[in-house]
Order: sequence, then structure tokens, then C-alpha cells
Amino acid sequence: MKPHPLIRAYMAGVVLPSIFMILPMSIYAWHRFYLEVPSQFVFGLPAAPLARALVFPMAVIPNVWGLWNVVHAAMRPAARLPIGAHGALLPLILIPIGVTLAGAFDVFHIQFWYAAPVIPLGMAFYYLVWKYVVSFLNAEVGIA
Repeated sequence: MKPHPLIRAYMAGVVLPSIFMILPMSIYAWHRFYLEVPSQFVFGLPAAPLARALVFPMAVIPNVWGLWNVVHAAMRPAARLPIGAHGALLPLILIPIGVTLAGAFDVFHIQFWYAAPVIPLGMAFYYLVWKYVVSFLNAEVGIA
């Protein structure tokens, strides 16, 4: 049996965002299906953009984290970039794409220059999460 380190890296990267994305999706589903009222009566926002704002990240963010961890595992022998620094680079990709897609899907409109100050905070948060949580998960699946 082959060890498949890249598949294990993907699985280790997917765990944390999947756990945290379940909470907002569960709240939305509870309001939408249990109360059987459109979400604009609950949250004060139009129903369709709110659904797009929740469902799209629920599908994309965990997969991006998993693929980013696969990139780290694949490049580890060649590049000596620590996992925390590697994870800190991810908001440089996610925040501009998120702002662009939010405008394209008509969820909200914000200029990138207003979202740019969040990037250093996101990088610091991602650095800590990747250094401690994702590296722990990588060690648990045996690829650290």
C-alpha cells in the first residue's frame, strides 16, 4: 500500500475550515428551512445574496486550504519555507478573490482599497493557525 502523502496533506488542510464553516451554514439552514421564512426577514438582507455569500465559501475555502497544504507538502523538499509563512501567504490570494467574487455575485460591493488593511491581519491570523493547527494536523497524518 502506498502512503499517498499529498492526499493526506489535502485531508489535513481541509479539516479546520470545514469545521468552522459548518457553524454559519447551520445557522443559515436553520433560519431558512426550520423557520421557513426567507432570510431577508431574519437578517435584514436579500435572500439570494446571503445564500451565495455562505454557500460559495463553504465549498471553496476548505478546498483552497487543502490544495494550499498540498502545495506546501509538494514543495517542502525544494523550498525551505516554514508552514506558518506558507499559510500567511494565503490571504494574499483569498482576500482579493473574495472581494472580486462578492462584487461579481452581487453579495456586496466594496473597493479593494477598503479591504486592503485587512490583509495584514489576515496574514497574522493565518500564520498562527497554519503554524500551530495545520502543522499539528500534518504531524498527525504523518507528513510533517
